[in-house]
Amino acid sequence: MEYECPACGGSLTFDSKSQKIKCPFCDSEYEISQFEENDGMNWEVRPGSQWDEGEESSMEVYSCNSCGGEIVCEDTTVSTSCPYCGNPVVLKGKLSGMLKPDYVIPFKLDKNAAKAALRRHVSSKKLVPALFKDENHIDEIKGVYIPFWLFNANVSANMNYRGERIRSWSDSKHNYVEHSYYDIYREGNVIFDNIPVDGSLKMPNDLMESIEPFDFSEAVEFKKSYLAGYMADKYDIDAKDSIDIANNRVKTSTEDIFRDTVGGYSSVIPQSSVVNLQHGSAQYALYPVWLLNTTWQGNTYTFAMNGQTGKFIGDLPMDKKAYWKKFRMMAGIFAVIGTVLAAVIDYMFV
Repeated sequence: MEYECPACGGSLTFDSKSQKIKCPFCDSEYEISQFEENDGMNWEVRPGSQWDEGEESSMEVYSCNSCGGEIVCEDTTVSTSCPYCGNPVVLKGKLSGMLKPDYVIPFKLDKNAAKAALRRHVSSKKLVPALFKDENHIDEIKGVYIPFWLFNANVSANMNYRGERIRSWSDSKHNYVEHSYYDIYREGNVIFDNIPVDGSLKMPNDLMESIEPFDFSEAVEFKKSYLAGYMADKYDIDAKDSIDIANNRVKTSTEDIFRDTVGGYSSVIPQSSVVNLQHGSAQYALYPVWLLNTTWQGNTYTFAMNGQTGKFIGDLPMDKKAYWKKFRMMAGIFAVIGTVLAAVIDYMFV
């Protein structure tokens, strides 16, 4: 990128010694802030559509008085419990004020697959409380569609770097080190499709990220029938409130992509970065997740499985009574072994 000197019209360059923009023709110096460009990270966010006539009236919204979660179900659902905290939820009323999703990734794995994954996960741990092995408890696992905002954009960007190359050599009298400095410029375009941002405050971000990725190629146009037998979390983070996260992901990814094109230098220091969006838009989608949330001795434990790929994650508590029982048993065994070894050593030196 070239800047013109306000004094003489010459092309300005970055001066590494003064850390300012300098004109090599008239020696005028300017602060970098005078020539900074702002990223153009503006999105046209118009996700979702209105529900068809009759669709809203056939769905109910249940509210959890414990965690504040709102769950969307078919009107045939009599009662249920919150998939996030396990407490009973109460009927709030008919669905209203919620956009219709653009896309949905349907559940590929059923409840039996989720229960089997949870059993395998629990059985692999030796000191898990009995509650977590109880079949009735495992039956409480629920299929929930998690709301996501998917951001798409064409990105044009330019980056400036300061590169350094170091060359060393010696002769019979001296050792030499040569430092060469370079101004490096990169410009190009990147296309981003379906950058996901979780639209649920209740769903822990680290848990959701742990069961990603989802394969959007299997997404289909949303139809209400996909909710049959499942719940859908009513988003509490709208698309506009998700823009900062999307911007950060776009900017970071773009900078990483451009930086990977710069090689052959001893060191590379970024000098400036400008990222601009064109045709930035957002879509609203539902992703399938199996959830089990339970409480043990005042602590909440959540298990989640990707309803498309089967990826499973979840922490488990430790039964302290079983732990200390096993500890005392192992301590007794080691004590016996120690006594036997001591007797053998005494015998050897008699």
